[in-house]
Amino acid sequence: MLIIKHGEVAGLLAGREKEVIDLVAEAYKRHDEGRTVLPHSVFLRFPDRPRDRIIGLPGYLGGAGEVAGMKWISSFPGNVAAGLQRASAAVLLNSLETGHPEALIEGSLISAQRTAASAALGARMLLGDRRPSGITLIGTGVINREVLRFLAAERPELDSLAVHDTDMERAKRFTADHARLLPGAKIRHCATLDEALAAHDMVSFATTSASPYTGLDACPPGTVVLHISLRDLTVPAVLGAHNIVDDPDHVCREQTSPHLAEQHTGGRDFVDASIGALLRGTARLEPEAGKPLVYSPFGLGVLDLALAGFVRDEARRGGIGTRIDGFVPAPTP
Repeated sequence: MLIIKHGEVAGLLAGREKEVIDLVAEAYKRHDEGRTVLPHSVFLRFPDRPRDRIIGLPGYLGGAGEVAGMKWISSFPGNVAAGLQRASAAVLLNSLETGHPEALIEGSLISAQRTAASAALGARMLLGDRRPSGITLIGTGVINREVLRFLAAERPELDSLAVHDTDMERAKRFTADHARLLPGAKIRHCATLDEALAAHDMVSFATTSASPYTGLDACPPGTVVLHISLRDLTVPAVLGAHNIVDDPDHVCREQTSPHLAEQHTGGRDFVDASIGALLRGTARLEPEAGKPLVYSPFGLGVLDLALAGFVRDEARRGGIGTRIDGFVPAPTP
């Protein structure tokens, strides 16, 4: 068993945003081609603690460098007030020859970076050749930090940043800590959500909201909305937009905004295409002028596996990590 700690994962992924985006794009293509096995995520919830949860995401990613395993990720928003990370995770990879567990990888950064890479990829597909006026971040936690990092790599021309958080001091700490990701950018702290939504024609939602609370009426025409936290937009907002998802069967679950829209309409006609189909050219998006474009990725476990497999292979090549012998039973004589 190879154990790879958080700091080792961070070192292996440092400065490799473009590679991570390519890994995520390839995983989406394989998923659209039917070369994945992806059971529904398992949600472990707790009585009288609706904000806390632990999610299990098993999966198999076929093709070159095939990989199988599971991510086990918790979200405890109350950690933030105690100075702890909201999310923690572990990724377990299994041998495809024996089924034995062969690598245990600290997964919080893998999870955050695959999420951010998916957001950057969504922005690429929905913006096309259009240059955004800047980026607005709703929520100033780890996920939007990584979204900002990956968008800066994907769109180095970005020169304006607006942020909004329910805690203004946290928003100010965020920009002070991460302004280097967009050097020289004009930074704006927005006191209200509508002010933030109106600031730019690209916005990323990464909040801990458990239920929808906003429409998109304040957004400029044609705004690209990276709806990463999935439970921010009201049903009218979803139905009034073009909607791109990673997988309709996965995203229309667990009371996400698309799930609520499905319950309201009785179908999924509001979903225009999946990101994998757009990447492969098996679907096209011809947006109506001025209509918002909403990207709602549920977060497929095969993305975590693609990135975890990359980290494992890089660790093996570099002699990084701790090898534990005797973790599994010895062969029978």
